[in-house]
Amino acid sequence: MASAVAISAPRPTSRRQVLIEKLIGCGFVFPVCVLLLLLNIVPLGVLALLSFTDYQMGAVDFGFVGLDNFAKALGDPVFRRAVTNTLIYVAIVLPGSVVLGLFAAVLIHGRLGSRPFYEIVYFLPITTTIVAMAAVWQIVLHPGLGPVNAVLQRLGFEPVMFLSDPAFALPTLAVIGIWQLVGFNMILFLAGLSAIPRDLYEAAEIDGCGSPVDRFLTVTWPLLGPTTMFVIVTSSITSFKVFDTVVAMTKGGPMGSTEVLLYAIYLEGFQYFNSSYASVLTLIFLVFILIFAVIQTFVLDKRVHY
Repeated sequence: MASAVAISAPRPTSRRQVLIEKLIGCGFVFPVCVLLLLLNIVPLGVLALLSFTDYQMGAVDFGFVGLDNFAKALGDPVFRRAVTNTLIYVAIVLPGSVVLGLFAAVLIHGRLGSRPFYEIVYFLPITTTIVAMAAVWQIVLHPGLGPVNAVLQRLGFEPVMFLSDPAFALPTLAVIGIWQLVGFNMILFLAGLSAIPRDLYEAAEIDGCGSPVDRFLTVTWPLLGPTTMFVIVTSSITSFKVFDTVVAMTKGGPMGSTEVLLYAIYLEGFQYFNSSYASVLTLIFLVFILIFAVIQTFVLDKRVHY
């Protein structure tokens, strides 16, 4: 005679238990929300409030001026020059860092023994301090003592004032920006390459994709879509936020040729103590970055295969 085994049904969760679980979850989230409020939301609100005033750093009182600061920014030739310099910088750094990062990742991904060495070498610029990096680059690009101009002179060219000539200063900083970002983008692309199943390459080879270029175009590149979108968005935001290399190497010169948006904001806020106008420039900068990132994400998302 078979014995019947009684299986007890799970007890339904009471409303009190559900409420307790929600309260516990809110308790864990509360410190993060407080930090987000104090470090991001409140400063952004203060920034927006100051943009409608004539406040100067150190002043005891201020008045509301409405949209006068925004009208001043739109008609300011220095601001327009800073926007132009920033866009030129991004137009050089963004494609250069993405393409070279992908190229380096593809070359390094297949190596077994030497891969850690190349990863460390390419990642070193990210860990380098700005002061040390600026000192090294100033020596390398020195018109009389630098090895770059020494090579140019041996080839029959005149020495180039990379950091003193307005025609070369901004492209030079852009090349340094590419040098800084390539290693980080390479690591991201390596992670994306590691997630691609090897079976797909074998199937593509059976279907006739024998050359590495064909396999890259049919398998690697489409499957790297999400990684590429992330790399493009993060690289563009990082490029727009260029500031440290300008401060360390050119300080906006020569003749304002490297004065980018963040450096212009820094001058207005901490050199000229014009806090209200600096707040307007910062607000415009944040809105510009947000719009650019959103448009970029939606455009790229339609072309990404998940």
